[in-house]
Amino acid sequence: MHQFNDIYPFSAIVGQEQMKKALLLNAINPRIGGVLIKGEKGTAKSTAARALARLLPDRQVVEGCIFGCDPADTKGLCPDCQKRAPGLPVTMAPMRVVELPISATEDKVVGSLDIEHALKKGEKKFEPGILAQAHRNILYVDEVNLLNDHIVDVLLDAAAMGMNFIEREGVSYVHPAAFILIGTMNPEEGELRPQLLDRFGLCVDIEGIHDAETRVEVIRRRQQYEEDPESFIRAWETVESDLRDRIVRAQKLLVHVKVSDEMLKLIAQICIDMAVDGHRADITMMKTAATIAAYNGCDEVRPEDVREAAGLVLAHRMRRRPFSGQQMDQRKVEESMRRSQGAGAAAAGAHQHTHAHSHQH
Repeated sequence: MHQFNDIYPFSAIVGQEQMKKALLLNAINPRIGGVLIKGEKGTAKSTAARALARLLPDRQVVEGCIFGCDPADTKGLCPDCQKRAPGLPVTMAPMRVVELPISATEDKVVGSLDIEHALKKGEKKFEPGILAQAHRNILYVDEVNLLNDHIVDVLLDAAAMGMNFIEREGVSYVHPAAFILIGTMNPEEGELRPQLLDRFGLCVDIEGIHDAETRVEVIRRRQQYEEDPESFIRAWETVESDLRDRIVRAQKLLVHVKVSDEMLKLIAQICIDMAVDGHRADITMMKTAATIAAYNGCDEVRPEDVREAAGLVLAHRMRRRPFSGQQMDQRKVEESMRRSQGAGAAAAGAHQHTHAHSHQH
């Protein structure tokens, strides 16, 4: 394991544009709900997760808090910080990648309550688990398809609510657990249940690179990095720093991004045409399209943002037919967009026509 400052730079990862974009979008807006990266071994999945943490700016935390609470977020403080507020001691901390081992038990993940202590002393004693460490960090779950289903459920619940709720024998404890969830899996080792798949915000399929030029570039960069990590990292520092600034700008802009009714209709229509169950896809697509707009420095969602969001949000939510490739799906999205926009344009045209007509009178 390299030292943290020896982490391969995010910007230096060759290709895998969709994976990098999905990770960046979740970094800008963790409410998208994480990303599932499906791909064979050795496709830079874990490199990318660690590199993402290194890319994100340091943030303010409450000094000495096990959850690393955000001192500015008075509503989201843990029970301890709530008691000590206001006037909490503040320090800066880097983003971390917290890994969840496949063998993790439920207690290890959610933490445990000391019931005896609660009964004897009348106060709660909480032993933090992995979700506590993950708050405001990146939670990396390798081979998520090999985890116990119940644990995946617990993880996804916490990711969706930004809270972890523990109850044992009538004693309950709740603490903040808002993290960027990155799950990876190798589809050759079995799939995730569709109910669980649907709960990952985005999903990307990555393939090995079959183009000789690109493969050579992968080897070349890796070799330069291994020979002299420090100067390799230095060489990429400007690009990394530009990308870091872009993330911060996008985070600030995101709250101002508008999604017009026309774009909402387009999103709903695509989800209907693609026969996606439930409404999670529509909502995630809206959040993703808004985040893409912010990343591009725009304060309103455009059709191309919706198109890009569809590629990241719908692939794992389609009702599967045997032997169906993902290729035709993108064509269907295009068709759906053309129809929607055709209808929209026709309506707008009719509106202009009546408008012009009324002016002549």
